[in-house]
Amino acid sequence: MTFKPGGMATGIGSMPFLEPGEAISLILGNLPEAPHWPQLPRRGEAEGFVYQCLNPLVETGLLVKEGDKTYFNTLDDDWPNRMTEFYSLYLAAEDGDEDALDYFAIPYDSAVGFYSFIDELNEKGTGDAKYLKGQEAGPLTIGFQLKDAQGRLAYYEDQLRDILVKTLAMQAKWQTKKLSLFGLPVIFFVDEPGISVYGKSTHITVTREMILEDMNAIAGAVHAEKGIPGVHSCDAIDWSLLFESEMQIVNLDVYNFGRSLIPTAKELKHYLERGGVMAWGMAPTTEASFTETEDTLLERLFEIWSELEQRGIDGKLLREQSLITPACGAGLLEKRLAERIYELTREISVKLAKTHVV
Repeated sequence: MTFKPGGMATGIGSMPFLEPGEAISLILGNLPEAPHWPQLPRRGEAEGFVYQCLNPLVETGLLVKEGDKTYFNTLDDDWPNRMTEFYSLYLAAEDGDEDALDYFAIPYDSAVGFYSFIDELNEKGTGDAKYLKGQEAGPLTIGFQLKDAQGRLAYYEDQLRDILVKTLAMQAKWQTKKLSLFGLPVIFFVDEPGISVYGKSTHITVTREMILEDMNAIAGAVHAEKGIPGVHSCDAIDWSLLFESEMQIVNLDVYNFGRSLIPTAKELKHYLERGGVMAWGMAPTTEASFTETEDTLLERLFEIWSELEQRGIDGKLLREQSLITPACGAGLLEKRLAERIYELTREISVKLAKTHVV
């Protein structure tokens, strides 16, 4: 689909509240055109990525928790049978079996914000929303935090990486399907700070092909439900990698790493020309949000846009194919800072709509 958000504002996902109502109120008040459901990590372990993203692996016994240790139980004698069960569920879900797809749902206790968001929309309608947004952690980020029974990182084990990616793809499909029931297009972000390992000497076995395969698998699952897939990374990376993927939105932390985009201007140009969207993470997730204003932050953005234009990128495409977001998630911040970040994100988006200078 053609997607030209024109500087519309949305969020990353995580928020520092314990009660979903407070988070949803802040989201709807500041991101009315593209609200997201709030991830609430401060509610405890159940809201962490293991149960929020990987519960099917827990349920099938592939992923086990012993004390404070969570790992893939690869030495279990029943491992082959558990793998067979998992792949049977995956294939059925991919083929459209709704019961199988529901197996990849987020449990209620692991995403109170998601279900409260759904309840809010059911009760009060979608209001001014033009899009709805979901999100999940990415396979690199998760795969470098989990190990197998012998202590090897999951992302480096082909079998484990495969089941991680397939699980995340089906959860992305499930979320997109659930949110699309409200009759609006769905934006779905893969939050992937782990992608920053690419190109580093400490992770030479993480290849471009691996990352593209992972991203495209999840993007394909979102596309299957007519959603708009995007990827968020909050570091200075080789952005050409993501511009080559099937992700329709690339989100970066402009405040800290905006200039990292300049060396990939040629690839960005091709990405925009084929319909890609840039999500500009403008509101800093630090105390700087209290001293910055929409004017000072837009000045930063326009400087980058000007330099990109000098490298042959159409300023009209930069403006039309843009989203405004916070620089990163707000789950670990103080509430007053999160509130300021969301207000500032809205203010930047509103001011951009009134500004004709690119």
